[in-house]
Amino acid sequence: MKTIKVLLTVLISSAMFSFCSAGQKVPQKVMDAFAQKFPTANSVKWDKESDTEWEAEFKMNQMEYSANFLEDGTWKETEHEVAEKDLPAPVKKALSDNFPGFKTEEMQMSETAAGTVYEFKIEKDETDMEVSIDASGKVTKQEMNEEEDED
Repeated sequence: MKTIKVLLTVLISSAMFSFCSAGQKVPQKVMDAFAQKFPTANSVKWDKESDTEWEAEFKMNQMEYSANFLEDGTWKETEHEVAEKDLPAPVKKALSDNFPGFKTEEMQMSETAAGTVYEFKIEKDETDMEVSIDASGKVTKQEMNEEEDED
């Protein structure tokens, strides 16, 4: 029964997701891998990210996601927004300890084969930063961008 369900999902996905907005055909291996990894996805829109990579933007469980796949069907990454209440305690602590006084503008979770990382856009006064923190609370990326005066 499970095999039939997966096959039906693949067939339906193939019919629904054949073309991206630019009119380029999404490779069958990419569509099959997507359907297998995200069988409950809906409202899927495909874009070609590069010569070898495709990105699907979709909804699942009333949340917006994006996922990237190589042309051979290899999954690379999935991202979605996350609420502060859903952050692991070590991530919250690392954010408050390392970036006191910063206001969080955006936060999302990024999953790859290497693990999960929480990505933040934060700001304080004239300073904007992009920060990544792994699930254990280790800061893995910190990029500072100074805003330019508009005078």
